[in-house]
Formats: sequence, structure tokens, C-alpha cells
Amino acid sequence: MSKFISRHKELEFLNNEYKKNSSSFIVLYGRRRIGKTTLTTEFGKDKNIIYFLATEESERENQNQFKNLVAEFINNELLRNVTTDNWEIIFKALVNDKPEEKKLIIIDEFQYLGKINAAFPSIFQRIWDTILKDKNIMVILCGSLISMMEAQTLAYSSPLYGRRTGQIKLKQIPFSDYHKFFQNKDRKELIEYYSVTGGVPKYIELFYDSTNVFSAIENNILSKQSFLYEEPIFLLQNEVSEVGSYFSIIKTIAAGNKKLAKISTALEVKQTNLTKYLQTLINLDILEREIPITEENPEKSKRGLYKIKDNFIEFWFKFVYPNKSFIEMGRTDFVINKIKNNLIDNHISYVYEDICIEEMWKMNAEDKWDFNFDKVGRFWNNTTEIDIVAFDSNGSDIIFGECKYKEQPLDVDVFYALLDKANDVEWKRGNRKEWYVFFSINGFTAKMQQLAQSRDDILLCT
Repeated sequence: MSKFISRHKELEFLNNEYKKNSSSFIVLYGRRRIGKTTLTTEFGKDKNIIYFLATEESERENQNQFKNLVAEFINNELLRNVTTDNWEIIFKALVNDKPEEKKLIIIDEFQYLGKINAAFPSIFQRIWDTILKDKNIMVILCGSLISMMEAQTLAYSSPLYGRRTGQIKLKQIPFSDYHKFFQNKDRKELIEYYSVTGGVPKYIELFYDSTNVFSAIENNILSKQSFLYEEPIFLLQNEVSEVGSYFSIIKTIAAGNKKLAKISTALEVKQTNLTKYLQTLINLDILEREIPITEENPEKSKRGLYKIKDNFIEFWFKFVYPNKSFIEMGRTDFVINKIKNNLIDNHISYVYEDICIEEMWKMNAEDKWDFNFDKVGRFWNNTTEIDIVAFDSNGSDIIFGECKYKEQPLDVDVFYALLDKANDVEWKRGNRKEWYVFFSINGFTAKMQQLAQSRDDILLCT
């Protein structure tokens, strides 16, 4: 069952573009299964829409399919029976039919047209400039291959550069909207599911009917018949040429090697030779480079860590890829037991930190403190790590926080340990107001609750 969730800002943007008296040209792109088709379907429900799905077949085959689609759309028997290799003739027939009616043209998987004919972006640029631009038209070019879509439609070198009136890079659904998919799950279950599926709608749908996260994993990921079993392979194969090199990098980072020097040492590759691979993975929304939140010059920071941004890909490289030989041998029971023993400490607890940071922004908007911070993230140096640090760049207020995904309630020792660690953060030390926030999946001890009640600078969150 497909649900339309969490895309209301994107939908509003598209509707505003559609309402314009002028023509609109939108580029909509994002990874496979992220929900582009669901968004365009929802947007096009009450509109005069023609939807064309490009394929990797020959240009002539795509052209013929588009011609027949247009002929059917405008009910033009002459166009249906004509043979042409000219895209412009087809688009002219489309826009000249009932020109007073607003038309929505969606070309999905647009990058395939540029892949089979490198000149196609130039062809479409001419079509836009001479046929579509000043007509009662809205065009949406969709694509799931991020690198190709950026190169063909957004890059300065693209013939289509400067033509678009807007673009949407569709991201994963945030955890704050995740509960809308599962009406019968409690917060702990939602976190467990989210740690595996991330915010990719198609992955989430597979988990609907599962009784718990482990049965969901066993049936939908460890099963060799499930598309998720080899999903990262197909994702990367479509985006990069040296799949093995990228796999090695992601696997190394998943194993805990997050510093560039450690990645380099583990792979026995020079750091300078890794840069382009890491940047490509960042562009694909698979990795991100994280720096301590208090760093004043992030780009120059030497404390940067490379982190897998995608929950599913991180899960897959931690628990599926290293155990594929066991799965292939039919030892799924052995693999699922390894997952049960390590999922919380080795995976969910880290995802929980990301969720807490996301929720900090929500709490900020709800005025949970006497000030509003403008930066929030993690802090670390050679000796200290703090899960959450948030501060007002123009003020002197700073929040320190810890996130604990443990079976036991959080006790006062965590607070006192945080006080000590806060001393290692140099930001306006000696001239700042400190606040403290604690997230605990299993609540807090009576002592911790009493401590929080006795102070006005502690906030407890479950």
C-alpha cells in the first residue's frame, strides 16, 4: 500500500509553479525508490497530464513510444500513423492541441534519453526554447540517477543550464514523519524500524506487516529473493563505474574507520587517491563529512569524519555484506542471531543520536529554552565525545546533551560525566550559560528525575 507522506512542501511548490501564468520547467530527481513517482502522481491527480517513462531502449524506440502516447493524449490519428524521427514535430503537435488548456508534461527517467543520445539535452533545450517556453505548459523532468541528472540538467556545462524555473532533490522522509507509516508501533519500535529502512518509502512499505524488526529483516533483507538483498549493488552499479572500489570504501567506514587516515591505512591507498571517491559518495547522499559542531572553519578542519548517511546502506554493509557467504549457504539463522546480538550497540544507538539531533530542532522551534540555537551537532576531540552540542552563535548560551539507547533508565552518573566533558569544549568557556538535555529510550531513574526537578537547566526527553 503506497502512502503519500511528508512531501507536502514539495507538493505545495509544484502547485505554485503550476498556477503561474507563465510556463514552468522543473527538475525533480533523487535516488531510486525515494518516492518521485508517488509525488508526481499525487501532483497530477486533477491535472491535464501526459506522463512518459523513458527507457534504456534505442532513441527511435523511445521516440515512437512518446509519439503514440501524445497521439492518444490529443486523439490525433494522423500523428499516430506518421513515421518521424523528429522530436520537435511531436512536441509541436502536443502544444498546438487545445492551447488554452494548461498541460503538464512529465518525462520520467529523463537521464536515459541523454544516455542513449548524448545530444538529447541539446535537442530538448531547443524544444524548450522554441516550442514550450512561452506556452501554457509545465514540464517536469524526473530522474533516479543523481549524477547523470545533475550532469544533464543542472550542471553549468549542460545545454539546459539556466532553463529550469525550479528543482527538487527529493530526500528521505525524516523520522518525525515516520510514525505516519505505522499507526500501531510505539516509539522504540519506530526507531528500530527506521534504523534499518531509513526514510526510503519503498523500503518502509516492505516492513508494514512484520511483527518485529528481526522478522522484517529476515523476510525482506536476508531473503535472497527480496530486492533489498542486493539493493546497494544495483544502486551503485547505476551511478559509478568502479563499484568494487566504492564498496571497499563503504565497507571500511561501516567497520568503524571514519577518519581519512584510517580509511587510507585500512585500504592501503593514498589519501589523495580517495578524495574523488569520497566526494562522489557524498554527492550521492550515501556519505557525509561530519566535523565537530564548534569548529569555526569546517572546510579546513582536520577533525572531519566520514559517516554513512543512509541507514539502510549502513545496516547492509554492517550485517549483510560481511555475512553473504553464510546467507548463500542457507545459514540465515546464524546471521539473524548475530544481528540480534549486535543491532542495538553497533547500529541503533548511533541512529538514535541522529534522531535526537533532528528532534532538537523541533524543540528549538517550540521554545524549550530561553534562547534559540542556530547550530547543533556532535562534538569530539582527541579525548572527549559529546552526543549533542547546540549553541547560539551570536549569544552565550550552549546546550550539552547525551543520547542513551540502553535497557536501563538513565541515572545521574551520566549527568556528572557530561559536566566533566563539557569542560573540554572551549566555546566561550568562562563566559557562557550552560544547559543540559538528556534523551533516554527507557526513561530515567528516580534520582535523575529528582535532580532535573531541582534545577532549571536540565531537560529530560524519552
